Amino acid sequence: MDLQVTDRVYVITGGARGLGRATADVLVAEGARVVLSGRSAETLAGAAEALGESATTVVADNADPDTPARLIAAAADTWGRLDGALISVGGPPVGPVAGERGISDEQWTTAFESVFLGAVRLGRDLGGAIADDVEETGGGALAFVLSSSVRAPLANMAVSNGLRPGLAMVAKTLADELGPRGVRVNGLLPGRVGTERVAELDEASGDPAAARAAAVRGIPLGRYGEPAEFGRVAAFLLSPAASFVSGAMVPVDGGMLRAL
Repeated sequence: MDLQVTDRVYVITGGARGLGRATADVLVAEGARVVLSGRSAETLAGAAEALGESATTVVADNADPDTPARLIAAAADTWGRLDGALISVGGPPVGPVAGERGISDEQWTTAFESVFLGAVRLGRDLGGAIADDVEETGGGALAFVLSSSVRAPLANMAVSNGLRPGLAMVAKTLADELGPRGVRVNGLLPGRVGTERVAELDEASGDPAAARAAAVRGIPLGRYGEPAEFGRVAAFLLSPAASFVSGAMVPVDGGMLRAL
């Protein structure tokens, strides 16, 4: 299938590694150009070197109110257009709601600023910029990288369980608001995909091999996903090939979610 993304320009936050990088790899292979953002200049430089002239980078934090404007400017200054964005909202701290190891008020506040408000701001501002270019680019798309916690709580992941369902509703609302302006908005719900973040979660259990085995038992396909498998789904949703898909929450989890 031709994704029809040749010469289209996409912002990808958290694009230096993991699911963001996997999506960038697919988009660039299909002929697109990408603006990658992240907090580490070193990892961004490595990604830019691998992707070549089709990528530019911006060192930025999702929680910084100036980040959306900087990303929009990078796309405009480098390639003169913006067709879509993948908003990856990062991994919040691990812990339960209550008890001695419960998430503190400070952790909740910090996570809200980055995971929730930062993503809302990026969606609002990038979505508006994409809509402004619709007449010339032929429509655009936003996709939020969320989690299976949108539909079912994850053990020891209170912050993700608390914030990501709300972001899913924000994405649905943006789909309503931006649809008439030619911009589609969707959410992606990854399960256990073999990224650095998932490896860190397994390590945090104290017995990563046992944690992985337990997780795999709950996945009908019997394995963790590969980042590239997520990247292909994300790239499709961002592309004109998915031109009538909007307001959807799409699991990429090997069948792990039991909810419809």
